[in-house]
Amino acid sequence: MAELLEDGDIYFLYRPRVEQEHVDSLDEVQRLLVVMHPWQGRHLRMLVVGRKRLPDIDEHNRFWAFVDEVVDRPEQLHEALQARRYATKTRAEREQPPARPAAEGAYVIARHDDHTHLAYELELPTRPGEAQHDLGIESEASYIVTVKNPQAPSPPGVGLRGSQKVKLPAPLQKTFHGRRFAPLDPPGFLDHPGTEILLIGAAHDASEELCIDLDAEVERADRSTIFGDLRIGRRERPITPLFEGEWA
Repeated sequence: MAELLEDGDIYFLYRPRVEQEHVDSLDEVQRLLVVMHPWQGRHLRMLVVGRKRLPDIDEHNRFWAFVDEVVDRPEQLHEALQARRYATKTRAEREQPPARPAAEGAYVIARHDDHTHLAYELELPTRPGEAQHDLGIESEASYIVTVKNPQAPSPPGVGLRGSQKVKLPAPLQKTFHGRRFAPLDPPGFLDHPGTEILLIGAAHDASEELCIDLDAEVERADRSTIFGDLRIGRRERPITPLFEGEWA
């Protein structure tokens, strides 16, 4: 049986490419964003998943992700989720649409034997559709998650560079014991922007695998919504993906 280390609300959003008002496929998405709001604590974390989708469970894909922002108030994520304008040398000012909600639910981080898992179950959409399928977001899923040692080299073309890399507090850095990776234990690793993690597809039925009642976690998450928790307006962006599962 797994040991619960942390639980909270989880929100999935995608940001369209510049000048892409309507999204029809993953090709028109620039980034997949994951916002985690632990129930113990006021802070929120926003992660970026490198390949714009979550790892395939059956293929046991290994995808990189990193902590982009950690804030104390939802309003501090406003700029990261809002529309952006870019001035270019060859064209007039261009706009990138705001991040659009794709799913919400509850998550847990749990210690399981000698490794850690990030698992979630969705509350919305009630029936995942094409958008969630393309983004790799399942109704319920579990991933083995490990933290990369920021003092260890990254493979060519992978990982953050220079000032983007995190400098962890000494107690967290010591947990690596010189290794390239360590379990996400404690979850406080995620409270430091620039922390890089590796997600490995593990199981579709996270509740059975970890012996954790994710249904109860989702019932607890019913008190929060992506609109209320992140202070984003329903009129500011399409909400079809969140409620109907279709691209917009």
